[in-house]
Amino acid sequence: MAQAVRPTTDARHHHRFRFTFNSDGQPHPVENGLAVATLVLGLLASIAAFWSGLHLCSSWAGLIGLLVGAYGQYRSVTTAERFVFIIGMGLAGIGFYIGMAHGGLFGGVLGG
Repeated sequence: MAQAVRPTTDARHHHRFRFTFNSDGQPHPVENGLAVATLVLGLLASIAAFWSGLHLCSSWAGLIGLLVGAYGQYRSVTTAERFVFIIGMGLAGIGFYIGMAHGGLFGGVLGG
């Protein structure tokens, strides 16, 4: 029972904290790229949604962010990837819907 409370002195447990999406120890470059792309598109869409004149940027970045995020969520392997996908898709959805409210995907560009 003393082993349960004794701190380990194994050399492999003495390393600095490093954030990684690959918590399973396997590389996932496609999924990691999709996760980062979803997060960037979500940030772009949600920030652009603050200005009604940027509704094209906001709505398109949001739509693409949602589609990339959905595909990435389908391919994701680790929980860290899924966490980033959900945050990015939430931001993309907010930007998409506010961009749609301000004028939409083609507002003012296509005559009608």
